[in-house]
Amino acid sequence: MIRKSKKITKMRGSRTCGYGEAKKHRGAGHRGGRGNAGHQKHKWLSVCKFNPDYFGKYGFNRNPCLIKQLETINIGELEEYILKYKDAFQVEDGKVVVDATTIGYEKVLGKGRISTAMVVKAVEFSEGAKEKIEAAGGEFVEL
Repeated sequence: MIRKSKKITKMRGSRTCGYGEAKKHRGAGHRGGRGNAGHQKHKWLSVCKFNPDYFGKYGFNRNPCLIKQLETINIGELEEYILKYKDAFQVEDGKVVVDATTIGYEKVLGKGRISTAMVVKAVEFSEGAKEKIEAAGGEFVEL
C-alpha cells in the first residue's frame, strides 16, 4: 500500500524514529561489519561455535595426471551407430567389425540391448558389455 505521508511526519518527537535505541540505526558498524566480515577477528568465537569447518581444506585431491578419463559408449548406442552408418563398417564371417577407437571411444559399457553379431575392438570393456556381445554371437578384442 502506498504511504500517503512520509514516515518522519508520523515519528516527529519520538527521538529514535522507530529504530529502537539510538545506537542501533548507525549502519553496518552496529552488526560488526557487513556479511562475513570479522570472521577471523571479532566474530571468531561464533565461527568456532556454529561453523567450525568453515576455514581450511579437507579430503584428498588426486593429481589430475593420475586420473584415467576414458571416452565411453554404451553397447546399445554402438549398435544404433552401426545401423545408421552400415556402409562404413566391414563384415567378416557374418559379423560386423567395429573399432571403437576410430570413432572416438575407448571403453564400451553394457547399457542397452543388441541383436547384431559384431566384433568390437576397444581399449576396455565392462563386464556387462562383454556378456552382451558374446550373447549376441559376437566377440570383443581388447587393444
